[in-house]
Amino acid sequence: MRKKRIAILGSTGSIGTQALDTVRAHHDKFVAEVLVANNNAELLVRQAIEFQPNAVIIANEQKYAYVKDALARYPIKVFTKPESVEQIICGENIDTVLAAIVGYAGLKPLISAIKSKKTIALANKETLVVAGDLIMKLAEQYKTPVIPVDSEHSAVFQSILGEPNKIEKILLTASGGPFFNADNKYIENATKTDALKHPRWAMGKKITIDSATMMNKGFEVIEAHWLFDVKPEQIQIVVHPQSIVHSMVQFVDGSVKAQLSEPDMRIAIAYALNFPVRLPLDSKRIDFSKFLTLEFQCPDIEKFPCIALAYKALDKGGNTACVMNAANEIAVDAFLNDKIKFLQIAEIIEKTMSMTVFIPNPNIDDYIATDIEARSIAKRLLN
Repeated sequence: MRKKRIAILGSTGSIGTQALDTVRAHHDKFVAEVLVANNNAELLVRQAIEFQPNAVIIANEQKYAYVKDALARYPIKVFTKPESVEQIICGENIDTVLAAIVGYAGLKPLISAIKSKKTIALANKETLVVAGDLIMKLAEQYKTPVIPVDSEHSAVFQSILGEPNKIEKILLTASGGPFFNADNKYIENATKTDALKHPRWAMGKKITIDSATMMNKGFEVIEAHWLFDVKPEQIQIVVHPQSIVHSMVQFVDGSVKAQLSEPDMRIAIAYALNFPVRLPLDSKRIDFSKFLTLEFQCPDIEKFPCIALAYKALDKGGNTACVMNAANEIAVDAFLNDKIKFLQIAEIIEKTMSMTVFIPNPNIDDYIATDIEARSIAKRLLN
C-alpha cells in the first residue's frame, strides 16, 4: 500500500515534533513530504536531514540562507515567504496536511489546503476561532475531511463516530492550568515563570499561557461549536485535573460517552493522521487495578474571565472572535516579554473587543482587515 504523504505545517512545534515521532515509528505508512517552520531553523534542518522531505519552508526570511546552505548537499527544495506554504501544499504529492502553525498565521494555508481537497488534520484551533464559519463552509463545499487533533475535540470526534443520534451536550474537559487552585492575590502577581508551569502538558509558550488564562478552553468552545454544529449553550467546560477523560458527549437519553487515555498528544495525532485505523503506540496505559480518582469541577468564571469573553464572542458572532484572537496574541506576547501583568491579558482583550469595528457577515478580506485593526488597537492599549 502506498505511503501517506504528509505536509506538517509547524514541524518544529510541540504538535509537529510529536507528529514526526509518529512518522518515525511508522515509516512504512507515512512520508514527511513537506516541513514548515517559522523561526526554529536549526531544528528544521535536523528534521529535514533525518526525514528527507521533498521541500522545507522557513517562514522567517532572515533564516532562509542558513537553511538553504545547511541543506545544499541534499535533494531538498528550500523556500521562504508565507505564500510558498500555500502554493506547495496544493501539490498533487500531498495527501494530508497537519495544520499545526500557531495562531492566525495558519489561516491562509488552511484555506489553500481545503480548496485543494487535502485531508486536514487540524491542530490550529485559532483558525476556527478566527473564521470558523468560513472554514467549515469551505470544507463542505470542497468535500474536504477535517479531523481534529486537539485531544478534547478528538475525544468528541471519537465519541460521536458512528452515532446516528444528535448531540445534547459536549462536556469539554480542562486541566485547569497552573492557577486553578491559586488565590486571586497569587494570580495577580503571577510571573511568566509561574504561568508556564503547566501541571499536565508540555506545550509551546503561547498555548501554555492560554491554558493559564483558560483562553485556550474558550477557544476550544468556539472550535467545538464549528466542528460539531452545536449551540454555545450545548458546550460546557468541566475542569478535570487528572486529564484522563479528554472530553465527553451527552445524548438525548442521558447517556454519556467519553474517550479516556493517559495524557499523550501522540494518540490524537496518530489517530488523525491514520484515520480511521488506530496505530500501535507505546503510550502509557491507564492502570485500572490501582485506585483511580477522577475529579470534575466547574471553572470560576470571575477568576478566569477569558472564558466569558469567548462565549461573548461566540454569541455576538461576526468578526468578534477574530478580534479576540488577535488581541490575545498581542497580549500574551506582551506578557511573555514582561510588558504587562498576567491579569492585564484579559483586560486588553476585552477593551479591544469593544473598540474594534463590528462586521456581522465577514468575508476573508474582512477577517484580514479585522486582524490588522485589532492588533493595532491592542498594541495601543499596551501603552
